[in-house]
Amino acid sequence: MKMQWLKDIPYSLLIAATVLMALLPFQPEPHLVEKLRMLTEGILSKPIDIFDLVWHMFPMVLLAIKFWITKKDASD
Repeated sequence: MKMQWLKDIPYSLLIAATVLMALLPFQPEPHLVEKLRMLTEGILSKPIDIFDLVWHMFPMVLLAIKFWITKKDASD
């Protein structure tokens, strides 16, 4: 399958990366919280802010895809 590289990454590493990227930087406010607040307020317009949101959500997306693939393979 094409996603073998994702299957090879352990869950523990993806979970750690997800938590770290969601919370960094710790002070004054995590970027993910800040960018999601900006998104809900409608002021997320600068390309660097959009990139930052995508960057901090990337491990979360990978974790979700890995979970979906694992669940799909288990049901087959």
